[in-house]
Amino acid sequence: MSVAMVNSSTVMGFIQDTKKFNNCINECFEMLDIDGNGMLSRELLYGGLHKLLSLENNTNQEEEINNLYEVIFKRFDKDEKGFIDRMEFESLIRELMLAMARGIGDLPVLVALEEHSLLMKAVQHEMASLKEASNKKLNSNFGYFIYFLFCS
Repeated sequence: MSVAMVNSSTVMGFIQDTKKFNNCINECFEMLDIDGNGMLSRELLYGGLHKLLSLENNTNQEEEINNLYEVIFKRFDKDEKGFIDRMEFESLIRELMLAMARGIGDLPVLVALEEHSLLMKAVQHEMASLKEASNKKLNSNFGYFIYFLFCS
């Protein structure tokens, strides 16, 4: 478990990087689809979402959790087959991440995250983006520095 600072822009930046976000969703789906049939049962989704969303597994709230999964299946199981397919899973994760971004808000929040959780992936994405931007700026400034040395 790691501790990280997140805000809504951490999550939104990850969602808006469509290629990386979709790759992450596909990796998560593959990880949860242990039988490889392209469908997630209620049981597979139940165990997997707890890991992906860094949710506590509190047995005192079992009825609330069951109600949550009932709502998830009513909302996202479009073909009503009792399974969530890859496209339905993508819609579910996108909506959950958008809800998290709205819930977190603009002020930074310190959170404890599981290594493979979606929020941790959003933090890692933000760190990589900041590092890339920093390297570009450093390389750009280095070019000005060299130009200054040779042109002075």
